[in-house]
Amino acid sequence: MKNIIAIVLICMCNITFMHAQKYLTRTGSISFFSEAPLENIEAYNNQVSGVVDLETGGMAFTLLMKAFTFEKALMQEHFNEKYVESQKYPKATFKGNIKDFDSFQLGSEPVVIAVTGKLTMHGVTKELSVPATLMKDINGNIEGKSVFNIDIQEYDIKVPSAVRKNIADNIEIKVNMVYEKM
Repeated sequence: MKNIIAIVLICMCNITFMHAQKYLTRTGSISFFSEAPLENIEAYNNQVSGVVDLETGGMAFTLLMKAFTFEKALMQEHFNEKYVESQKYPKATFKGNIKDFDSFQLGSEPVVIAVTGKLTMHGVTKELSVPATLMKDINGNIEGKSVFNIDIQEYDIKVPSAVRKNIADNIEIKVNMVYEKM
């Protein structure tokens, strides 16, 4: 009898695992753009890890701040040492959910959604609600995209008055993820 129960439990676990709707990436992309009177600043990070769970609507990502690359090495140095303090605050994370998750069907056409959750950066956590699109590609992967703005002052990122005109308070963030089924 114990063997039968063990076999049934193993089969149930395998069925649950086979039908899991979790998708993962370790090569997601996040970029930001600062448009200021004296100089535009743009940086890219292509080492973003993320997961989306199509059973629960949960989403999360994490990235190393030092992985952002800039056109100019000096900008990258200032970003890490003076603004986001990468040694002290090495990661940014987001954990949230797809709003109204039960009411949409994911297919090959982009579906506009709202994602709500908490973004933690520079030691500060803020509630966030942003628009995004999700769709399945021809390989069955999930493509997720979002464009939104953040105010750097809300994350305690200080800009010295000497370079105040070089960096905008409001930064545009672009997220591009391609999640593969786990």
